[in-house]
Amino acid sequence: MSRISKRVALTSLVGAVAAGAVAVAGIASATAPTKPVVDNASARFVVAPGGDEGVFTFAADVADDSGVKSLKVLAWPNASGLDPTAEEMEYVEKAGCERVDDEKSTCAYSLRVTERELAEMGKGEWTVAALLTGRDGGKKFVPGAASVTLDF
Repeated sequence: MSRISKRVALTSLVGAVAAGAVAVAGIASATAPTKPVVDNASARFVVAPGGDEGVFTFAADVADDSGVKSLKVLAWPNASGLDPTAEEMEYVEKAGCERVDDEKSTCAYSLRVTERELAEMGKGEWTVAALLTGRDGGKKFVPGAASVTLDF
């Protein structure tokens, strides 16, 4: 994998695909305490008309009984053989999260991909991992939170 596509996969494609806003459904209410939960995760990749740039987006509903501290996301091409761990996810970018209530948030990440990066990205199936951290330090690692096919 080239240097540019590694940068995109390891530091930036933390997440998400969609040329525009990502609508995220709310998390269903729970009456019992909530352990860290990542639900309704989705990823998309859209190439702009003309094929000179793209946008990768990721969105998810998240919850923890202590509240949501952060959601970190990482995307990579399956053909690369990468298999990130929860510990490695500590070093990737955060998605932006909006609080729904004391326990729940909706999170989204969006990244513009330049023409040069687009030319060096691997086509095919990509996997997105997510690491949710609650305010109390509780964590939930979801190695296959979403997937997306790049076929531009």
